[in-house]
Amino acid sequence: MDTTHDIAQTILAGFDKHYRLFREISAGARDIFERADWAAGHAAQKSRIQMYDQRVSEGVTAVLTRFPEAEHDDTLWPRIKLAYIGLLYNHLQPELAETFYNSVACQVLHRKYYHNDYIFWRPAASTEFLEGDEPIYRCYYPSARGLRRALLEMIADFGLKNRFEHLRRDVLRLARALRAHFPDTWQPTASFQVQALGSLCYRNKAAYIVGRVIDGGREYPFVAPILQNSRGELYIDTLLLSPEHIAILFSFTRAYFMVNMEVPSAYVTFLRSLMPNKPKWEIYTLLGLQKQGKTMFYRDLFHHLQHSSDKFVVAPGVKGLVMLVFTLPSFPYVFKVIRDFFPPPKDVSRETVKEKYLLVKYHDRVGRMADTLEYSYVALPLDRFSPELLEELKIHAASGIEFEDGRLVIKHMYIERRMTPLNIYLDKADEARKRHAVREYGEAIRDLAGANIFPGDMLLKNFGVTRHGRVVFYDYDEIGYLTEYHFRRIPQARTLDDEMASEPWYAVGPKDVFPEELPTFLFSNRSTRELFLRYHGDLARAEFWIEKQRQIRAGIQQDVFPYPESLRFCKQAPHADERRQTRLSLAKAG
Repeated sequence: MDTTHDIAQTILAGFDKHYRLFREISAGARDIFERADWAAGHAAQKSRIQMYDQRVSEGVTAVLTRFPEAEHDDTLWPRIKLAYIGLLYNHLQPELAETFYNSVACQVLHRKYYHNDYIFWRPAASTEFLEGDEPIYRCYYPSARGLRRALLEMIADFGLKNRFEHLRRDVLRLARALRAHFPDTWQPTASFQVQALGSLCYRNKAAYIVGRVIDGGREYPFVAPILQNSRGELYIDTLLLSPEHIAILFSFTRAYFMVNMEVPSAYVTFLRSLMPNKPKWEIYTLLGLQKQGKTMFYRDLFHHLQHSSDKFVVAPGVKGLVMLVFTLPSFPYVFKVIRDFFPPPKDVSRETVKEKYLLVKYHDRVGRMADTLEYSYVALPLDRFSPELLEELKIHAASGIEFEDGRLVIKHMYIERRMTPLNIYLDKADEARKRHAVREYGEAIRDLAGANIFPGDMLLKNFGVTRHGRVVFYDYDEIGYLTEYHFRRIPQARTLDDEMASEPWYAVGPKDVFPEELPTFLFSNRSTRELFLRYHGDLARAEFWIEKQRQIRAGIQQDVFPYPESLRFCKQAPHADERRQTRLSLAKAG
């Protein structure tokens, strides 16, 4: 074997080790769920995120230690790439292995070699019809044995060791919800079947059955969350059938799912059939393969640049003191660059900002914090930047940019989904949408508090409204753990002079928060402030925050449902057949 083949094998061995460990952690989510060890779940999630960079570092060290010529002889790399392509024949994760190769090569090569001769700028291996030893999904045929029996078999095949609280009741609820989704005149065809992914999708305190119903030429996606009661017994909480509810569950505002996947591309293909409007890169990311998601997003960005002509411009809205934010109007994302200096009252450093964004990456985002894609040394066409934006970058972020061969190289930036800033949304909203947004804003703060997150800067401009009408936090430079703050009531003034003084008459520490000041500080508009107090008046009392801290320190993890409470089976009136089944169960028990 020649050197190039040996280097290719070394890199692939590093990837295979990475994916083996990634899959072990993902498969371990089942045991964590069955034991209801939510703290272990968060630790596993963090470990899985961190491991990619660790394996890449190991791969770079292995290549440079065994083959020091790889760092200086750039003519080797086109041949290394060809040898690597040959090794991917019959590989079950070829697209991930290509991305891993890129990560190693880019730490060895100079940036001028970042093109398709040296790295996988374009994918070389096809993932179409890629199958492993394990089936991607299982099929059940209600026409043969009845819908309830098919659903019962589907649930049993997951082999969860915990007993169900009342499995027959849950199957009745599932069957009834499924039938109600079809038209009254519906008659199933001979091809009627239920398909469910072979692995449950675990996140937070739930395990999700994800599948689709096939009836002739029609497909109906569904998701069924499995939860636990206080005794460790399982129950199915609801059946999500609306594409909108499923899209919100699998959104960019939630932590990555744990899924035991032998062939990731096949899982992505299945999930994309349920959510055809969601790009592939986002599905890879929600499955915990965030590096692959970044690679595919980068390709999407440059494909879009090739087929568009509008220019990057300063993002609309109030300018931030920490981030310079710009956007491409035809592309639904914003690009954030850390400013060179932060004017008062901001008192943070560049490294602190990076640490805050990393905190969010590792934390459960509970559907209320936007995920960010972090990139280094991104070269964008210089002629696609508006003069105003270029001037802003030169003045406020000069240390973070370079000019090279007609391109603007941004040394470090974050990319997020573009949303409408909440302050702008409220200014333009009618009364009904304003009420909904204010209610959502308070719910976002509650959900974050329950996840041990305090936004720090709670101004409306730091929250955005998604296309589904959800309010999401996206400005992280002052974010912190809720338990690190001191929530206080404003002491009573001792004298009239105290009340009239421009400065507080009491000592204020750097982590002190006075919730009763929030409504006035956050809402200059009186009617909006009154709405907030009507829906969320308890957020303006220190007692709310102190109680949240007590619960977190006691290890109590708040339930956050990624779907409306009204959809939960327990919130719906029991059906006649469900009441009959309950009576039969009680009679047997008696």
